[in-house]
Amino acid sequence: MPCECQWGLSSLILGIVVILAAGVFTFFPAFLGLFDYPWYIALCWLWFGIGVTFTTIGVVYECMGCQKAGRWHNAKAKETEEDAPTPYIMINA
Repeated sequence: MPCECQWGLSSLILGIVVILAAGVFTFFPAFLGLFDYPWYIALCWLWFGIGVTFTTIGVVYECMGCQKAGRWHNAKAKETEEDAPTPYIMINA
């Protein structure tokens, strides 16, 4: 598998960042009275919806376990499955 992206976690973080950014941009028309245009507020709602969509996809993806097992998945479990090395035996001379 050439790409071992964490789609669920990446979508979750991206969605939260987009929601926070939409909140920051909504602060201006809501509290300061700047950029109080209908199209600007509609864009803020659009970006909020995109953020909610990404967050929802990320949560579902992580909770359902849709991530494929990559090279780093359960690396510690693979190490314990191997046989223990042969112990060194001291020879009396």
